[in-house]
Amino acid sequence: MSQGWKITVIVLAAAGVISTPLIWLLDSPDAGQMVGASIQAGVGIAALVWALLQHPGNRTDDTALRTGQARASRGGKAVSGVKRPQGKGSGSAKAERTGNATATGDGSNAVAGIDYT
Repeated sequence: MSQGWKITVIVLAAAGVISTPLIWLLDSPDAGQMVGASIQAGVGIAALVWALLQHPGNRTDDTALRTGQARASRGGKAVSGVKRPQGKGSGSAKAERTGNATATGDGSNAVAGIDYT
């Protein structure tokens, strides 16, 4: 969860915990209002605890600039840039001026840029 969303959830949860239950409870609530206030406060507290326990997102911003040539032969694999196996990572990936990629031979693979495989 990004820092902005975390702050938003915390502020909304705090507002939910304080606002309506406080208004209901100050005006001699009946049983239904007491139950409603308790549920609303509980949900707000649960959202607050959830937001506080969230770890920062596993953002990884990868950048490859002006890398050398990638050459693969005889079934090999070469990457001149950024390699993200199976697309893992939640941040941005950027490759600029990565140079040539050359693959020769059966089963060889060369990537100049970003490899998500």
